[in-house]
Amino acid sequence: MRDELNTVVKQAVEELPIEEYEEKVIQIDRVTRVVKGGRRMRFRATVVVGNKNGRVGIGVEKSGEVVGAITKAVSQAKKNMKDVNLKGTTISHEVLSKKSGARVFLKPASEGTGVIAGGAVRAVLEAAGVKDILSKMLGSNSKINNAYATIDALVSIRPAKAMKEDKSDKSEKKPVIKEENK
Repeated sequence: MRDELNTVVKQAVEELPIEEYEEKVIQIDRVTRVVKGGRRMRFRATVVVGNKNGRVGIGVEKSGEVVGAITKAVSQAKKNMKDVNLKGTTISHEVLSKKSGARVFLKPASEGTGVIAGGAVRAVLEAAGVKDILSKMLGSNSKINNAYATIDALVSIRPAKAMKEDKSDKSEKKPVIKEENK
């Protein structure tokens, strides 16, 4: 009985889809902390992880070694994965997002345009699975803040169906008032 249960559980686990995540290192910084005996040097890694199908996350971690920092950042990014509403290969509407001093503007583009973005914004968009988009980084050029602002912008996007429903609701709610001429 127990062996049969184990084989059934193993088969069920094997049938589960394995999600492949793309990991991309955005930035590696050397950071120091001043202590009584001198300076302690560590490394900070910023990593974006996504499945190229509407899920993306960012991780920022520190460690004494570069490899350790990257490993920690990847595990944090996988824990912080967020879902993104895509409309085919692009997004459904324009969006502007702000994180600290960084502002990111995203605009849908027609098919075949490609990802028109730079730096951290490009890495996040590609990991999320967006293939056609126009973007602009405004304000700060901090890679971490621009990456977080991009994630916020992608998460705030409403699905295309919701956009159509909102437009139809607004037209129904608007009363028509006729004024009579005397």
